[in-house]
Amino acid sequence: MMNQSPAQQATEAILPTLEKNDPDLAAMRARLTREESMAQSSLDTGKRHLVTLAALAAVQGEHDIKQCTEQALQAGVTPIQIKEALYQCAPYIGFPRTEAALRCVNDVFLSRDIPLPLQSMATVTEQNRFSHGLAVQKSIFGEAIDNMHAATPEGQKRIMVEHLSAFCFGDLYTRGGLDLKTRELVTFSAISALGGCESQVKSHVQGNANVGNSKKELVDALEAILPVIGFPRTLNALSCVNAVLPE
Repeated sequence: MMNQSPAQQATEAILPTLEKNDPDLAAMRARLTREESMAQSSLDTGKRHLVTLAALAAVQGEHDIKQCTEQALQAGVTPIQIKEALYQCAPYIGFPRTEAALRCVNDVFLSRDIPLPLQSMATVTEQNRFSHGLAVQKSIFGEAIDNMHAATPEGQKRIMVEHLSAFCFGDLYTRGGLDLKTRELVTFSAISALGGCESQVKSHVQGNANVGNSKKELVDALEAILPVIGFPRTLNALSCVNAVLPE
């Protein structure tokens, strides 16, 4: 079990019921996830679990979230890492989907006697969340942030400047529990899973490159979440990767 990919572990947990009612589909799922698990991934097992959880949260795969959480814990991913990966999704997939995923995770934690709430990983205050968020935002995207602010119409600055810097980056990217490279990889995976967000996918492909994630890591993240999000969204995200980081 420890050598299997997150997708393959989740599939094996689901297959008994699926095999009984839809054996042909069960065989297809098992085959695809088996092929994914045999790939030489640049991501360790923990990161593959975290990007899979982010994708599952985006597509609202609640049953699979419970299975993936169980297997992530078995593989040594900490409860804080699991929570932080899902918290990281909130600005991108919205609170309702994030909270639905967290309910599944909390059910698993409580069944394992993991006390809730977990230790807070927050590092900012109401007074400095904007300034600290802006600093992290610029550390990832550089002068593009100043250019975006300068081009933003006055009536849109609350969304494009205040909320984006304070909430998305101040409240989330400054938290402990996950390093910046993992947060950017989780973000890329969640946005890719949503579909229809190609401009944002491209931005976070560049963000991943800027914080030190390789093109192979992005491709491997997409292969890991392919069984969750399907081919159209995977291929769209792969096109974004290739557009920003050509061979």
